[in-house]
Amino acid sequence: MSEELIQGFLTAIPLPAVLVDQSERLIASNPDAHTFLGQQIVGRHFATILRQPLMLDAIEGCLRDRKPRETKHLSNDGAQDTTYEVHCRYVPTIGAVMAGAVLITFQDVTQVEQAGQMRRDFVANVSHELRTPLTALMGFIETLRGPARDDAAARDRFLSIMEGEAGRMNRLVGDLLSLSRVEGDERVRPRDTVDVTAQLRSTLKSIQPVAEDAGVELHLSAPDEPAHVTGDPDQLRQVFTNLIENAIKYGNAGGVVDVVLTVSERDPALRAAALRVQVIDKGAGIDPVHLPRLTERFYRADSHRSREMGGTGLGLAIVKHIVNRHRGRLRVESDLGQGAVFTVILPM
Repeated sequence: MSEELIQGFLTAIPLPAVLVDQSERLIASNPDAHTFLGQQIVGRHFATILRQPLMLDAIEGCLRDRKPRETKHLSNDGAQDTTYEVHCRYVPTIGAVMAGAVLITFQDVTQVEQAGQMRRDFVANVSHELRTPLTALMGFIETLRGPARDDAAARDRFLSIMEGEAGRMNRLVGDLLSLSRVEGDERVRPRDTVDVTAQLRSTLKSIQPVAEDAGVELHLSAPDEPAHVTGDPDQLRQVFTNLIENAIKYGNAGGVVDVVLTVSERDPALRAAALRVQVIDKGAGIDPVHLPRLTERFYRADSHRSREMGGTGLGLAIVKHIVNRHRGRLRVESDLGQGAVFTVILPM
């Protein structure tokens, strides 16, 4: 087979691909391989280009026994670690003295690996979040069957704690189901027309008892006329409820939570007509180092306090997905000691 024909076949392969013959040198490569491995690679020994031990073993083994090999090539593109699946296949009657060569292709599976790691992290986090209350429940059950069997005061105290732990697990399962639903719906654009002004008034009315128990006043500032967006009324209520309840929980007791609705004919974030709902608290604020990660699943700026407040670590992740479904934006501004401002921007 001529060099021109070999090069034509390699160029047609839609992956980085190189040929290594029995001289253990690269005899051909395609443009994708040049981008991936460098320009001046043809003619060099493969060990000077592909230095990872697993790669060397796979190529040497394929040259020796002509059997297929698969391995992985780990690299970095300057922004993140990358993973490539490498396939080695023997091609007869080409290369030095027509003794055959190994075709090596590289398939980028970085996103697949990242998705797998996210899945593993998610399962580990869920397991941890469920194991903690389950361990407490099992311990109290054992105590109630033993030393506290006839102690009425201890029994009542333990049952109260058990009720709280069971409620925590119930909230976690509910949020997991809710997160699954909103992720499934994220690609489907909502079609209903929602009056956000009325939605906010209704939400504040339903949350009022929670605010009163916490000693927090709720103030709404909104236009008198309706403010309509295309959206899912149940999901938008979930967004507003989550953000306002968070402001009540983490704002200072006896403080104020302001909910401000503004309408703009050209919002700078969306460069189109939009409305903004801001939930403003006067609490302890959030260290800016945490802000980029607040919407990650199970991420908590203050893990101990969040668990004490009954948080599951999923609320803001749910909010983010709902806002994304509505083609909107979520903004968070905060400094320690200065409270926090959560802004939802929705296109009109």
